[in-house]
This record gives sequence, structure tokens and C-alpha cells, in this order.
Amino acid sequence: MANFNRVIIIGNLTRDPDYKQLTSGQAVCRLGLASNRQFKNRQTGSMVQEVCYVDIDVWGAQAETCRQYLQKGRAVLVEGRLKFDSWEDPQGKMRSKHSIVADRVLFLPATNSAEFAAAERVGENSAGIAKEDPLEKELLEQIEQIKNRTQAQKEEAAKKDITEKQESQQAGEASPEKHEQVEFKDEPPFEDELPF
Repeated sequence: MANFNRVIIIGNLTRDPDYKQLTSGQAVCRLGLASNRQFKNRQTGSMVQEVCYVDIDVWGAQAETCRQYLQKGRAVLVEGRLKFDSWEDPQGKMRSKHSIVADRVLFLPATNSAEFAAAERVGENSAGIAKEDPLEKELLEQIEQIKNRTQAQKEEAAKKDITEKQESQQAGEASPEKHEQVEFKDEPPFEDELPF
């Protein structure tokens, strides 16, 4: 039987970290994360935003660091494993959900740059790995490349929409009795541009 359980997800925190110290002395921090996926609907041609919400459990020293530096809205990269929980609620119904147990939480640049600079001065990220870690550097470079490509694609799509609207308006003014014909364009399926 093949076994491989690995999750890498980037998103923004939906709430402030919920930090607890267990009776065993172990620290745990629960994070709520929202990760967005944007794609173009083939039928309507409009952009669709799909959001995935997931809870993340962070343990040990990373939990302490998350409590100290993270807050609602902060962007993070989480690497860990998927976990399935099931329980019985007070009404006797069975409930279940998936969550992620984090092995590593990487803080991404925040909108509040002063806070991010303070976190960087610590000299290590939340996993206790030095800032100069080559894997971390490569991931950050790939994330930046994806952001730049996505922004360029959005700008190109916006320009194309404006051009098409102008052309259709000009065509409509030139021949008012003609009806606009919609041409079907078969496009390849959507592919994520993730670095892995």
C-alpha cells in the first residue's frame, strides 16, 4: 500500500492565532487559513474566485512563534500533513473535518512591513530554520515569479477586455442592424502555476 501525505498551501489567516498550553506542557496554536484559486469560466468568460478554508495545528516552538508574530490577514506558507478528525456532537450526530498538522510555517511579507521587519530581525523563521536556507529562498523566488506572472496575466486580460469592448462598440455604431455573434473558443484546461 502506497503512503504519502504532504500538503503545501499558501493563504491568508482568517483569524488571530488560537494559542493553548496543554497540561503536558506542549504548546499548540490553531490557525484558520483561506487559500484562493482564480480561474476563467469557459462558458461565461468571467473570472471565478474559489476559496478553500482550512484549520491548521502548529505544535511546539513554532506555535510560540506563530502566537507572537501572526495575526488575522497575514500571508503564510504552510507545509505539513492532512489529518481527518471525526467526533460526536452534543446532539449525538457524527461530525468530521480535515485539517493540516504543520511541520513548517513560513511567514510571507505582510502589508504591515514594520511587523515583518521585526519578525525578520529575530533571524529565523517560525520553523527555526536560518533565513539563508536555500530551499526557503528558492520557494520565495518561485512565489514571487508566480505573483508577477499572475499580475501580468490580469493586466493582459483587462487590456484585452477593454479592446474587445471598444471594437464591439465601434462595430455596433457602424452597423446598428447587425447582431453581435459570439464565437466559441475552445481553450485548454486551467493549470495551476505552482512551483511544485
